[in-house]
Order: sequence, then structure tokens, then C-alpha cells
Amino acid sequence: MLDHVFWPGVVSIFTLYGLVFLVGVWASRRAPPAATGDAALEELMLAGRSLPLWVALLTMTATWVGGGYINGTAETTFSTGLTWGGQAGLGYAVSLLFGGLFFARRMRAAGHATLIDPLEQRYGAPLAAVLMVPAVLAELFWSAAILVALGSTFGTVIGLDLASSIVLSAGVAIAYTVFGGLRAVAWTDVVQLFLILAGLALAIPFVVDAGGGWGTVASAVPQIGFGTWQEGVSWSDWTLLLMLGGIPWNVYFQRVLSSESPEAASKTSMLAGLLCATMAIPPMIIGVAAAHIDWSTLDTGGIDAAAELAASPTLVLPYVLRYAVPTWVGVLGLGAVSAAVMSSVDSSILSAASLVAWNGYRRLVNPAASADQVSRLVRALVVFLGVAATVIALTYGSVSALWYLCGDIVYCVLFPQLTLALFDPKANRIGAVSGLAVSVVLRVLGGDGTLGLPNLLFPDWTDAGGEFPFRTMSMLIGLGVALVVARATQALDPAKPL
Repeated sequence: MLDHVFWPGVVSIFTLYGLVFLVGVWASRRAPPAATGDAALEELMLAGRSLPLWVALLTMTATWVGGGYINGTAETTFSTGLTWGGQAGLGYAVSLLFGGLFFARRMRAAGHATLIDPLEQRYGAPLAAVLMVPAVLAELFWSAAILVALGSTFGTVIGLDLASSIVLSAGVAIAYTVFGGLRAVAWTDVVQLFLILAGLALAIPFVVDAGGGWGTVASAVPQIGFGTWQEGVSWSDWTLLLMLGGIPWNVYFQRVLSSESPEAASKTSMLAGLLCATMAIPPMIIGVAAAHIDWSTLDTGGIDAAAELAASPTLVLPYVLRYAVPTWVGVLGLGAVSAAVMSSVDSSILSAASLVAWNGYRRLVNPAASADQVSRLVRALVVFLGVAATVIALTYGSVSALWYLCGDIVYCVLFPQLTLALFDPKANRIGAVSGLAVSVVLRVLGGDGTLGLPNLLFPDWTDAGGEFPFRTMSMLIGLGVALVVARATQALDPAKPL
């Protein structure tokens, strides 16, 4: 098997990973040396709430511009065109803008430590712990999904097997995250974001040339649109999921809460939205160009690339980097993809560990736990959850589908409850439980292919090329139920101040 490995690429990747690890260790040494107790815990989870604006901006951008964002945008543009291919860039960009306008300032001013803190204050620790579960699972499955994506890219470009690729990437990310916490993650995000830009910028001219030139890419723009009105509604449903469902993620609020001030948090989020939209352009160009490549004219080593891509569009970016660009450009592009993956994995693992240690352990299980105990637990959980994500990535082939399901739950469950906790002065526990139950039931009745659940309630729009917007409907109805029930039960369960 080793005779199929492209060793210069392996050496380049090891060099890149060594650089990222050293940056992480260096960043960990920038922490205040005298920090102990609560200050040490805040340093680990939130970088002492002292990240410079430009570092906070780049790490917040890198939060969404990860392996799934780059690979997924290229894949969707390749297989379905710009209308759907640009959806992630638009959705996440608006999510960051909305987050900066309405959520970031309020969360940072209140001095919260995690996304779940305001939910705990309004609804109590037990219900907050329940709401913490989908948040943690979403981060875990997201990490596993992008590790799988990276492994397939490694295998295609440099011939390294899937298991070795996943273990190597996860190991490096876990190591520097344990050493330096959010400060290390933030500074490595800065390096990784520049690597993404450089790697994709070098690949684009070669891919566009192979796809027929810039005129071919430009000709795809007038094709933006929908075949049926049902497809347009379905697109709107998914876009709203990205825009609003992209807000209630702890990995996002870690960046918000690590900012130096409420004003900086708001400004950082809105500027990151603009950068996020900009970063969608390179993979969209690659996806459009790849759709016009005559793969039979390229040296693919006997592989029927066109047939392979028709069966599995997820391979489009690996195939482009392997066959449509010079080898050295492909290796650098692989560095960009691996950088994007690690910028997501380290953030998500630290975010999930912080939630479990802070809201699960300290707030619910052991309120008397010292800050040092919680700090040690966060580090232990980084290792445990990192290993769990790696095992999931090595074991299951439907990780991406599981992550999409968790993303649905975050949108349908967490977004309405977080919004009410922050903005509705009458929000109470009974209303929250009622809205939560309704949202979950409606979402389950909408069906899910991953779990084998049939659609038992909503119209089937498959023949019209769309999907009924049951996700947004589940969220809105749950939100409305929570509002009404909270007002009807104030005498039984008075709203707690935030």
C-alpha cells in the first residue's frame, strides 16, 4: 500500500501540521502566567476575554469556513449549480450578521461563559442540561464528518489511507487544544485561514483553465434560479436554517464571549459575516469549473473520473486537486483543505468540552467544583471527545447525515429557546418545555432518512423538486407555543429575570 503514497505530499502535510502545532504551543504561552482559579478557567475556555479584534475576527470567520464549508460548497455548486452552491455562504454570512446585530452584544455584556448560561438562568439547570445535549452532539458529529471529508481528500491526493489521515489530523488538533485552550485555537485559526486562501487561490487558475476558461464560469451566473416554486420554498427553508440555526452554536458564542467588549463582539461578528461570504467564492468557482471539465482528457490513472463524480459528488474537490492541477498545487490545496478541517475540529471539540464541563458538571452535578477542577475536566474532555469524534469518523459512513440531523435539532429546538430566553421577559420553564415538545414532535413527524423515519404529516414535494418547509414550520410553531403558554402560566411559574 505504501508504494501508492505520494511521499512529497506526505512530507508537506507533516511540515504543515508541525507548523500549526508549534503556533498552538506558542499561543498557549501568551496566556497570563499568573492566571489561577477562575482566571485560568476563563483563559482556557474564553482566552481571558481578551482576544484582539483582528484575531477574534479571523477565528470567528474560521469557525464557519471549515472543511465542510469548503468541500460542501464546491460539491453543491458542482452537482446543482450556483443557486444551491452559494447557499452556505449566504446563510452563514447572514447568520453572523444577525448574531452581531442582536445576540453578540447582549451575551457578552451579560458575562456568560457558554451558550447554555442564559437558558439555565431562565429555565433552570435540569432543562438547560437537556438543551445542552443536542448542542454537544452537533459539535461532535460535525467534527467527525469533516474528519471523514479530510480522510477521503488525503487518500485521493497523496494516497494516504483514510484511518491514518483521520488519526493524524485529529491527534494534532487535540494536542494543541489541550495545551492552550481557546487562545491556541484562535491563533492557529489565523494561520489556517491564510493557508486556505493561499491554497485555493493557487488552484483556481488551473481548474478554471481545465474547465474552459473564465467565460465558462461566467456563463453559469445567468442560470441562477428555481425550476418550480416548491424548489424555491425549499431553498428558503434551508437558507433560514443556516441563517437562524447558525446562531445557537456554542462554538460561535465562544468567539463572541472571548471578545474584549460587547461592542467588539458585535463588530467582530458582523465583519466575520462579510469575510465568510467572500470565502465562499473560491470553492464556488472551483465547483462551476469542475462541472465543465472533460475528465477524459486528463490523466486520471485509468479512473473514470466523470462516472465516479456522478456517483459521488463529494469527491469533486479531491479529484480537482489530484487530476486538474499540477501536483505541487494539489499538495498545497490539500494543505488548505486540511487547515480548514483543523480550524473546525479544534473549535468544535473545545466548545463541546466546555459545555459539558461548565453547564453539565459544574452547574448541575457538582456546583461546589473549583475552577481548577473544571479546567482539568475541560482538558480531559477535549481528549475524550476528540477520540470519540475520531472513532465515529472511522466507524460510520453516514456521519454527515447525522450532523445535518443535529443541525435540524439546533434550529428547531435551540434557536427559539435561546431567542425567548434573551428577548422575552415573560419566558418561563413551562413555556419552554411546551415549545420544545411541540418542535421535537413536529420535526420527528417530518421524517428523516438517516434514522429511517417516514414523513407522516407534511406534503410530499419530491416530484416538484423541492421539500416542504417543515423545519421552519416546526421552529415557528414551537416558538409560538412557548410564547402563549408562558403568558398563560405566569401565576404557576413566574418568569425569572435574566
